[in-house]
Amino acid sequence: MDKKKQRGLNKWLKQQSKLAKRWLMIAVGLGVFSSVLLLAQAALLANILHSLIIEQVDKSSLLPDFAGLAIVIAVRALCSWGREIAGYRCGEQIRVYIRQVILDKLRELGPAYIKGKPAGAWATLLLEQVEDMHDFFARYLPQMSLSVLVPFVILIVVFPVNWAAGLIFLLTAPLVPMFMALVGMKAADANRKNFKALQRLSGHFYDRLQSMTTIRLFDRTKAETEMMRGASEVFRTRTMDVLKIAFLSSAVLEFFTSISIALTAVYFGFAFIGELNFGDYGAGVTLFAGLFILILAPEFYQPLRDLGTFYHAKQQAVGAAESIVEFLETDVDTVRSGDKKLDGDETVTICARDLEVYSPEGVKLLGPISFELNAGQTTALVGPSGAGKTSLINAILGFLPYKGSLTINGLERTELDLASWREKISWVGQNPLLLHGSIRDNITLGKSCVSDSIIAKALNESHAAEFVETHGLEYQVSDRSGGLSVGQAQRLALARAMIQNGQFWLLDEPTASLDARSERLVMQGLESQITDKTTLMVTHQLTPLKRVEHILVMENGQLSQAGSFDELSSQDGLFKQMLKANQALDQANKGNLDA
Repeated sequence: MDKKKQRGLNKWLKQQSKLAKRWLMIAVGLGVFSSVLLLAQAALLANILHSLIIEQVDKSSLLPDFAGLAIVIAVRALCSWGREIAGYRCGEQIRVYIRQVILDKLRELGPAYIKGKPAGAWATLLLEQVEDMHDFFARYLPQMSLSVLVPFVILIVVFPVNWAAGLIFLLTAPLVPMFMALVGMKAADANRKNFKALQRLSGHFYDRLQSMTTIRLFDRTKAETEMMRGASEVFRTRTMDVLKIAFLSSAVLEFFTSISIALTAVYFGFAFIGELNFGDYGAGVTLFAGLFILILAPEFYQPLRDLGTFYHAKQQAVGAAESIVEFLETDVDTVRSGDKKLDGDETVTICARDLEVYSPEGVKLLGPISFELNAGQTTALVGPSGAGKTSLINAILGFLPYKGSLTINGLERTELDLASWREKISWVGQNPLLLHGSIRDNITLGKSCVSDSIIAKALNESHAAEFVETHGLEYQVSDRSGGLSVGQAQRLALARAMIQNGQFWLLDEPTASLDARSERLVMQGLESQITDKTTLMVTHQLTPLKRVEHILVMENGQLSQAGSFDELSSQDGLFKQMLKANQALDQANKGNLDA
């Protein structure tokens, strides 16, 4: 990682710390107060030992000193506890904010962008990498301030007592941050590679877990196991590189601080036997002065040692921040919404003129095409796989950028507030996604204002009441519709769309993968809802389109045909070819059933 990029990431991390400035200041303040108490603790301890050894006073006369020492130790312990709490709150507040920013960005970019990476990679970005920033905010940043303030406080007290000891402290202290700077760049690069390896491993694991049945059916278990073993080995190697750097830095920091403390001890040792006669301002080196400074010597370097210990947290945070910042800087201007809103219950009309749809990376996906979805009319969108149907839907929903014109009730889609536009859409897809939760939660999607009567009506009209009455609204559905059949899940998705009660209905293969009975029930429910509603239905089944007012045929990213069922079935073209193929398939299926 080059220095310019590392400085940019450091700057971004410090900007995030401003969000929890109050907790950060509390942590630093408690640390400084603890250092002041440390001076009192060292003075009391040195005075007790000096009085007992040199002055040989009665122990009872030192009871106030012992009591004061106990109180100071107790208060310092409370300060340490408070620092930990404040540091944790600081890290927690910032982590919650960063995760929310990432989720907001994902919402802006939409599913078309999200599908470009494995789910495991997004999970690592949102969970692991954000979590690995915690110690930077909770420990490193407060310690960075304390590593300057605490030694400064100690030096202010030590120099008037013995300037030679103060000079030793002053000259040896920079060795610690100097070494940390040398190790820092290597540590940041190692952490960055480690996170990249973790993202790949997470993506591999999650994707293979989802497709386990397919892998076993095609006897690819051994090959996929080797692939996972390779990804795991790369991650293990990168993790060991990080640990080697962390252990090396800790060992060298301990070496430097031990040498510095030893120098101070040697100086006082020779001063006590009269071999060194400088540093005491001519007053002589007393046992009190020697003990006081030797007690403070480890504490002088302790903040710097702690900074060195937490320094790997900084490099870990820099490595984690790289992918996060790159993601957050992804350009969303092309899919960013405006602030205009549609009228409340106005029927939707969608008009496209010379429309070209592009991927988030700028690759042209379809167009130019022109069409109109009239208010209250049902329009079917047909075409072979890869023709551009999904891309067109994503553009209408606001998930993909476009050129040309795409207006909704006369307003350009880029000028619309996407949140308000999507509130007017009822969507039923071919793979209904039910979340982990109750049937009620999945139908209402967390909307507490939906009454039981509205839910009951939606269940009846979607023909889902027959099995919901058996299970109950509080029946728990596991991930990916676990516990329900595909047909039952599709009818719940239909009930959910009914409660949304949008002015624009978007149906993406709503009866795909359904048995005949479930298909009939779903279509009955849909027909009762889309009457007088603007509807766009994507489908490969052409025979049921006889009752559809308007059909658009897409081929290779272009709109090749448009018209009614009777018009298109009598014209030479793709629709007629697809219709013949559908009829031949239906006859073959009928023959198999008769046999």
